[in-house]
Amino acid sequence: MKGSANRPARLNRLLLAVIGLLVLLAGAYAIVAYMGELSWVDSDARLVPGTAEPSPWVFVAVVAGAVLVALAVLRWLAAQFARLPGRVRWHIGTVGNSGETLLNSNIAAAPVVADIESYPEVRSAQASLSGQARTPELHLVVTAEPDADLTELRRRIDTDAVARLRQALQVDAIPVSLELRLVDRGRTARAK
Repeated sequence: MKGSANRPARLNRLLLAVIGLLVLLAGAYAIVAYMGELSWVDSDARLVPGTAEPSPWVFVAVVAGAVLVALAVLRWLAAQFARLPGRVRWHIGTVGNSGETLLNSNIAAAPVVADIESYPEVRSAQASLSGQARTPELHLVVTAEPDADLTELRRRIDTDAVARLRQALQVDAIPVSLELRLVDRGRTARAK
């Protein structure tokens, strides 16, 4: 996300990318060396001293461990980018009825983003609606200026943007999870 002041998460992603690249390069080097494509590496030389070949289960265990580690790392990498719940398709009206309407929850959340981004102290916003059409839940990530009054911003989001969304969706209440972020003072304002 642009303007994120979450330095540990950025460092986490950078280190994960560097470690992954190093592991890929080491694997590629080992494969090329094994195939005899490197003149300075003897592909027939033993990696460890001794002449006995390890048991077949050792190879199976190493491959299985490598696959498990790779899957865990891929899951960890995917979790680094997951921020908001995915979109949901809502059926409004009776299913099969000519008055049925299909509504993508991201489309319903877009006016909330536009509304919140219009506030002068807000740099950017992301919104996602989850749950059922009659009981939606709103998830917000709002990046604000460093000198923003967060209490007032939260009140304004609740009384203006969320109230309009409740009215548009014709529901009595919408639970809101709100993540407020502050932009670093040294950053320049983005163009809107």
